[in-house]
Amino acid sequence: MTYDFLQHYWCFLVSLLGALLVFLLFVQGANSMVRSLGYTEEGRRLIINSTGRKWELTFTTLVTFGGAFFASFPLFYSTSFGGAYWLWMAILFTFVLQAVSYEFQNKLGNFLGPKTFQWFLIINGLVGPLLLGGAVATFFEGSNFIVSKSSMLSPLLLEGSGEAISRWANASHGLDALLNPWVLVFGLAVMFLARVLGTLYIINNVDDEDIRSRASVRLIGAAVPFLVLFVAYLVHLLLKDGYAYNDEGIIFMEPYKYLHNFIDMWYLTIVLLVGVVLVLWGIATEILRGSQFFTHHSSLFPFSGIWPAGIGVVLVVLPLLLMSAWNHTAYYPSTADLQSSLTIANSCSSEFTLRTMAIVSLLIPFVLAYIAYAWYAIDKKKLTKEEISDDHAY
Repeated sequence: MTYDFLQHYWCFLVSLLGALLVFLLFVQGANSMVRSLGYTEEGRRLIINSTGRKWELTFTTLVTFGGAFFASFPLFYSTSFGGAYWLWMAILFTFVLQAVSYEFQNKLGNFLGPKTFQWFLIINGLVGPLLLGGAVATFFEGSNFIVSKSSMLSPLLLEGSGEAISRWANASHGLDALLNPWVLVFGLAVMFLARVLGTLYIINNVDDEDIRSRASVRLIGAAVPFLVLFVAYLVHLLLKDGYAYNDEGIIFMEPYKYLHNFIDMWYLTIVLLVGVVLVLWGIATEILRGSQFFTHHSSLFPFSGIWPAGIGVVLVVLPLLLMSAWNHTAYYPSTADLQSSLTIANSCSSEFTLRTMAIVSLLIPFVLAYIAYAWYAIDKKKLTKEEISDDHAY
């Protein structure tokens, strides 16, 4: 395992966590439609208890994603999480709202009332994916920061009073990214994708014909804007100049850089296209369910739509994130100072750290197998109205 291999390996693992996080945003997507899918209080509780079985997975994956980034690429962590802290604090605040809302909405002594916490869940469902998508878009669009690596050896820094290694070039501390229309396009695409996945999950998990019939209609309303926004951003990405670096580590602008990445790393492009097909297959499964076409071609749709769509999302997001970092690409470009842009070569941990963590990472398949088994055990029976009368229900 060479140092270069370890850098690419940990970039792959972090990207995989990011892809899984996007899939798990179905919790936020379903919560954002809690009042439109559930017209009655009982219906809304069904949806909340359905997503309540999985919200810890989303939050844990978000924290693990940040922790893996910190351990493998600490300069990114200090630059983004330490510089763009208003953006990340807004993301974390919405997730804290989610956790509090699940636990307290139906507790005795809740003076705010259940509806207030339901609106908190809706806020998390809309704002959380939007901001997370915007944060990911900065991997391609760039952020306004400056890195001063000479400060790393400063005696004043060691004493705690020197110049920081990285700093934001303006006072917005990350919120300025939302002024870029393409960042908003990608953020909105992630938000609507979360609603698509949330709708598919509710259809599969809730045993209530009234909710499931409305969910089928809402699915079209979420799928259409998602596809339009995602295709628009993908075309923009293929045509825009990208941030590349040479063997000496010099950052430069390369025309059609991401198009070149799609061509050079054709194997990732194939994975992405397979993922797109699976996402469309999952959406079509539920839209066509009950139609004559579905009846005559039911063998084409052996699974509920959430499974092909969920796997497809992971297969789309994973290569997309790798396109931002592999093939001599700066994965966190700086719009304030081009040479401050971060690459997997200039922002990673030491070889010893990456090698040690790589050995520990061999346990990941066992952890994933346990999660898959626990998921199956929880969801092998659809949620019914009888279950929400339990004392442990949300």
